[in-house]
Amino acid sequence: MNMLIFIIAGLLVHCVFLASIFDIYFTSPLVHGMTPQRTPLPPPAKRLVLFVADGLRADALYELDDNGTPQAPYLRNIIEYNGSWGVSHTHVPTESRPGHVALIAGFYEDVSAVAKGWKENPVEFDSVFNESKYTWSWGSPDILPMFAKGASGDHVYTYCYTAEKEDFGAQDATKLDTWVFDHVKNFFHAARSNQTLFSKVNEEKVVLFLHLLGIDTNGHAHRPNSREYKDNIRKVDEGINDIVSMLEDFYGNDGKTAFILTSDHGMTDWGSHGAGHPSETLTPLIAWGAGVNYPQKVTSQFFEDDFLKEWKLEKWKRLDVNQADIAPLMASLIGVPFPLNSVGILPLNYLNNSAHFKAESIFTNAVQILEQFKIKMTQKKETTLSFLFTPFQLLSDTEQINILRKARSYIHQEKYHEAVSLCKTLISLALEGLSYYHTYDRLFLGISVVMGFVGWTSYVILLIVKTHTGLTRSTHDKASTVLLLYGFAAIGVLIAFFLLIQTCPWTYYIYCLLPVPVWYAVVKEFRVIQDLASLVLVFPLGQSIGFLLAGALGIEILVFSFFYRSTLTFGLIAFAGWPLITRLWTQAKVTTLSWTLLCLLLAMFPLMPVVGREPNISLVTVAGLVILLISSLSLACLCKSKNKYVPKKDLTILLFQMLSIALSTYVVNSTHSSLHHKQGLPVINQIISWTTLASSLFVPLLSPTFFFQRLLSILLSLMSPYLLLSTGYEALFPLVLSGLMFSWIYMEKEVLQHYGDSLKPKLAVLNFSYTTDITQFRQLHLDDIRRSFFFVFFIVTAFFGTGNIASVNSFDPASIYCFLTVFNPFVMGSLLVWKIVIPFVLVSCAFEAVQVTTQLSSKSLFLIVLVISDIMALHFFFLVKDYGSWLDIGTSISHYVLVMVFTIFIMLLSGLAQLLTTKRIELWGRTKRHSM
Repeated sequence: MNMLIFIIAGLLVHCVFLASIFDIYFTSPLVHGMTPQRTPLPPPAKRLVLFVADGLRADALYELDDNGTPQAPYLRNIIEYNGSWGVSHTHVPTESRPGHVALIAGFYEDVSAVAKGWKENPVEFDSVFNESKYTWSWGSPDILPMFAKGASGDHVYTYCYTAEKEDFGAQDATKLDTWVFDHVKNFFHAARSNQTLFSKVNEEKVVLFLHLLGIDTNGHAHRPNSREYKDNIRKVDEGINDIVSMLEDFYGNDGKTAFILTSDHGMTDWGSHGAGHPSETLTPLIAWGAGVNYPQKVTSQFFEDDFLKEWKLEKWKRLDVNQADIAPLMASLIGVPFPLNSVGILPLNYLNNSAHFKAESIFTNAVQILEQFKIKMTQKKETTLSFLFTPFQLLSDTEQINILRKARSYIHQEKYHEAVSLCKTLISLALEGLSYYHTYDRLFLGISVVMGFVGWTSYVILLIVKTHTGLTRSTHDKASTVLLLYGFAAIGVLIAFFLLIQTCPWTYYIYCLLPVPVWYAVVKEFRVIQDLASLVLVFPLGQSIGFLLAGALGIEILVFSFFYRSTLTFGLIAFAGWPLITRLWTQAKVTTLSWTLLCLLLAMFPLMPVVGREPNISLVTVAGLVILLISSLSLACLCKSKNKYVPKKDLTILLFQMLSIALSTYVVNSTHSSLHHKQGLPVINQIISWTTLASSLFVPLLSPTFFFQRLLSILLSLMSPYLLLSTGYEALFPLVLSGLMFSWIYMEKEVLQHYGDSLKPKLAVLNFSYTTDITQFRQLHLDDIRRSFFFVFFIVTAFFGTGNIASVNSFDPASIYCFLTVFNPFVMGSLLVWKIVIPFVLVSCAFEAVQVTTQLSSKSLFLIVLVISDIMALHFFFLVKDYGSWLDIGTSISHYVLVMVFTIFIMLLSGLAQLLTTKRIELWGRTKRHSM
């Protein structure tokens, strides 16, 4: 198979495998066609005010300062004298859009929203705002428009500041919250003199939404334990006090206003969010006003955490909820229909109303969730053959009718406690049934994807054996090949017909039909399989078992490193001892010593704290000075070289790269100093940063293609943007990694010399652009599997060496401050991805050099790498889960996605590494090359 066709096919296959995880585990849970359900009794409140303090942690609000003073005195007073409080438990991903959707619409965002940056609506949904008579909202342009856009009719009004105001480097981010409070006051001041507006705000079923972004912005910029973050909480507390007083005065203290304060997500100590750490998932909830329970004093209460004692709130009853439960609470307070897609359970303990009202409200909640269950069941029944359909046994049609009839009977008999208990049982069953039908096809799709996975990996192994080992000399039997083709085509037609009569989604056809051509390609090579089986049978059994065990252990170490970074440390220590086992140290002592020392030095990084938690710009400065020293020594060596003429333009490029390193080091220090003094991001620093980034892939192409000149040029060019994206010790990581890569190239050359497989030309005179002669390539040996494993291990080390990037919260927002400080998720995400890719590129270029020095075609080692990474991916596929803690769920998803993206990326990275190492752009005309 042509290499280009193989890469395209491989990319398509792996994209299908990657997409499958979302169809199998994380499709949208939303269904449509339900009837709105509302409580039949009059609500306690005419209007609701929702304060969402973005990024506010529960402990940051509830705890007392060192002097025993509350962080938010007004809200503390509410907890103790006027309202109910608790902790709202959010779900992964702890981002702004999913958090607000859970709060206002009552369901947890599906993963499809990530493609829209958690901003736009990937699917339409109902919300409390949509069900209200009027909603007025003030705050961020990232949040407010999505609820107005999804609303039916023209009754949701938004007032947003400009996106440019969301600046992490601004002098005072509390101005975002001040803007909201001021505009709300101005709005109600205008309403007094505008009769139309006055009549609207005095209607029933009105919602006022105040989105307060200052706390989140200060948390990102200064960390949650900073003075700025805590001052912002006090500012919000004062602002809420003012708004409440203003509204009570406007409405004449009519006692018909309900207030809720909560947050969309929390924040880690190092100023990030997105994952499932308790600091991110535990948010405050305080409710007071019309229809809300007053404080309930208790003598004791039990929670698994120790927060009550820390917060000095042991005497006041803590009422915890899931974040989606807040939506039905708001709907119940103002008497609007529960959001159609809500899965929240009404927290009755927050209501200050009659037992009858509570029973009717929870009954409405149960019917609303049951409606979703019935729609979901009908949809699945219509797309499944009747003899294959297995209904959810615990909630049959008869059982539904019986529970509803019994609950209604209890309400009529005023047995409200029994009615509430029965409705909660029905809600629990309906939610379980929703999950059952939502995951109905999971086993079927999972088997199809695994079949494709195993088939593809088997085909790649056969391709390696057939084309790169010389172990088989088999040819195809044309007659049997044609017979196989017709047989597999018939199987494909049967599968397609089976899916067609069940009206399955088009993606099902891809997952189910993909294994057919893959396994056809495998079975077509049955002669190769026979030859391989014969070779395995004559191979000593003990050696075969030992080889399989070693391979399994290696892959398990790689898999384990995704969970525990320290595994990489043990692996690198083992690598350090490799020359001693193979006795290479007797042949090349200096090379062996450098390899061992660099392995041990790199082994220290996975033991260090995750990047970003403790910024240290001085270490970035040290990294910049070290790389300048290395480049200066290299420049001196080039200038003093007697056997090699170095053109002036090559020296100019090297000097330019050194200047870029020096500028990057200066910009990092200057930017962080400016932000520390709240002077914002200097424009000149921003220009230098973006220019450096843009030139980082272009400048190496101007340098000579001699091995170490080109590799040094790549290192210098990539180090400049890496320094700009660094905040601490990780700036040293590419230096140590690159040193180890140089040593690896030397070691592999020594290995071939040790086994007599190669002459020993000096690596300094090897040229990337002269190494494409296919006649020089040799066949694969068993030792080449070790080389491929080394490459995969180094790639994983580049991934996790300075932090577990499988967790969103390991990213430090401060790392992109040299480029921008205004919130822009896609630009920020792209910069952080590039920071991850830089060590990848360094390892890939070194691997390209290893292939050249060991006289192997890039295709052969690439195929072995593909097999190793695919076995890892299949391993993680079985580890994906959607149950347990949200941290476990998020981790399992991210690990599979990472290893699949890694596999796809390896294909693309191979081409990038070849481009960076072999191509040269001549800007000044071609220059003669002189070498030894």
